[in-house]
Amino acid sequence: MLPTVAILSTGGTIASTSAEGGATPSKRGADLVEAVPELETHADLAVEEIAQVPSYDMTFDTMMDLATAVRRVAADGADGVVVTHGTDTLEESAYFLDLTLECTIPVVFTGAQRRPDETSPDGPANLLAAVRVASHEQFSSGVYVATNDEVHAARDVTKTHTSALETFDSPSTGPIAALTRSDVRVIREPRSYSATFDVGSVTSDIAIVASGADMGRRPIDRALEDDVDGIVVNGTGLGNTTSDLGGAIAAAVAAETPVVVVSRCQAGVTAPVYGGGGGGTTLQSHGAIHGDDLPAHKARVKLAVVCAVADAFEERRRLFTGE
Repeated sequence: MLPTVAILSTGGTIASTSAEGGATPSKRGADLVEAVPELETHADLAVEEIAQVPSYDMTFDTMMDLATAVRRVAADGADGVVVTHGTDTLEESAYFLDLTLECTIPVVFTGAQRRPDETSPDGPANLLAAVRVASHEQFSSGVYVATNDEVHAARDVTKTHTSALETFDSPSTGPIAALTRSDVRVIREPRSYSATFDVGSVTSDIAIVASGADMGRRPIDRALEDDVDGIVVNGTGLGNTTSDLGGAIAAAVAAETPVVVVSRCQAGVTAPVYGGGGGGTTLQSHGAIHGDDLPAHKARVKLAVVCAVADAFEERRRLFTGE
């Protein structure tokens, strides 16, 4: 008896075709499945449309719809879930579900860099890989991304190239598994590497501010004027900023707006090493949170979820850091 895998489609390049005004999602989930007959040898499939959008238009509301659908199909007896999604924000949706789902079945995101109407599209192979992972006995829970015959944990994966097929990578950890023609070879333990939060909706307004040479404090001041719920600072090196931004971070924390400092470097963790007006040690003394190895866009997702769960400033700090 084959395992049951639910396929939840959301649009993206994997479902897009060319049009006069630019490529747009036009193929339904059933169309994607029909293009890969081999899928039926790995699982019994049930297809459901959640959205039909390019992923640069993905919202927290649609991510919550996905989470709700996953809970429902899991309760109905599905053994695994595959989500087809545009690659622009795929890692954000995968991480959002990893943060908000307490689920006993695997959820595997996949997408494509080439449309179905382009030469040598990668979507069919990626969809097959995702179904193989979602139906594999070693994957019993957690959220993953499967493309280009690699499997990555939702927390760690990021898109590294605008158009290359091997775009998804986990720079600090490497992949969870690799697919061969006949097997899924596990490299490190398949599981969630994220804390899980019980949340019904996410409406948090989180600003991202970038540091760099000669960057002034105005972006943070404006964010505070806009009464944002939190701020992520995309710092340099180990998580440092200009002195001007450092002063603005101190003001934000004093106003009980949580500030998470991450690094614009692709790999490595932030650390409080340097002093001065914007060094990581100084920022920590102001009350800023070091974001470990999360990139800014994923730190924003986590902070948005945390701010939806807790209202108090110190509780938000505690939940983000896991302390």
